[in-house]
Amino acid sequence: MTTPDHPDPPPRQPPAVTLAIDVMLEAAAWRAAVRGVEALCRRAAETAARAALPVTPLAGAAVLQTPGLALCVVLEDDAAVAALNKAYRGQDRPTNVLAFAALETADGTVVLPGTDQGDTANDAADLDDDEPAHLGDVIVAFETARDEAARDDRSLADHLTHLVVHGVLHLLGHDHRDDAQAAVMEALEIRILANLGVANPYTDIEAHVAPPSRATLTPGT
Repeated sequence: MTTPDHPDPPPRQPPAVTLAIDVMLEAAAWRAAVRGVEALCRRAAETAARAALPVTPLAGAAVLQTPGLALCVVLEDDAAVAALNKAYRGQDRPTNVLAFAALETADGTVVLPGTDQGDTANDAADLDDDEPAHLGDVIVAFETARDEAARDDRSLADHLTHLVVHGVLHLLGHDHRDDAQAAVMEALEIRILANLGVANPYTDIEAHVAPPSRATLTPGT
């Protein structure tokens, strides 16, 4: 009960999250095509992770503050992504983005690093208490992303932002294997992108647009 002498306590703030985001520019065409591409990717990845973490099993975990979480965005070309797509998904062609999740069980559940909950890439014996827990990698193909942006009359910067956000959500357990999953994921993407100043990417886009793809890392990869 609120009284002048005993006001209600302020709402609890979510715990701080320490995020280490690395951007690897492997295809030089990205830098020529998108101004400030590394900063754009870091901002998109951080915004997506902070928005999605509260509704994952990682929410409130001490590891979020110390030593924190890490992820990597890799800007590649179609040839490199096609090779990965063939090796991990059995599809001999490029795709717009691949997400390699490192904190998932075989059924796609995100788990705390170092917990014994199935086949996770971060086995407890491999964790360093001083190193951030690695969420995984998001890898984007230049030519495919460029061509999709041109086809849909969008800037490559906005499309890249969307692909990075989508990939990070995959790292945190989101998927689009059925309509219900896709609706949840798309709604979260739209909200995150709005915070980044990017318009809803699903407006007036036909179903032929290939969705970003997820692959799960296996131990030792």
